[in-house]
Amino acid sequence: MLPDLGATDLRRGLEALKTFKARVDTLLDTFEGSAGGPKKVAMHTLTPASFCGKGEFAEAAGLHSQYETVHERITSLSKSLALQIEAMQIAVHGADIGYDKLEDDLRRRFHEIRTQINDEIDEQVAKAQSDQKRVDHKQAKAGY
Repeated sequence: MLPDLGATDLRRGLEALKTFKARVDTLLDTFEGSAGGPKKVAMHTLTPASFCGKGEFAEAAGLHSQYETVHERITSLSKSLALQIEAMQIAVHGADIGYDKLEDDLRRRFHEIRTQINDEIDEQVAKAQSDQKRVDHKQAKAGY
């Protein structure tokens, strides 16, 4: 049998959810406005010339390639984090008012975010598998 929760306990739980939601909202606002926010991270790029000037320098080109890879991953992580915080914000709101009372546009947005994050994960897994196959092929070709 379920314990009998009094109105006081329900109010306390509701207040805890509201406090948590306020913290998530603040976190999202702070994150999006910070230097680590998706828009600002995406704006910070370096050209190959930043590493080697106008001349040809193979090591500098390799360094730039690695920089681009890291920058792409950080940008992706930043966007994913913002999406996950937004999804948490919607989930907390839904827990606060009840899922049945959650507006259709918020439900739709929650599922869009979930689908987008799952698609990004699938892309990353496929890319990692492809990269691993390439490494395995190079190693096999080199006789490792």
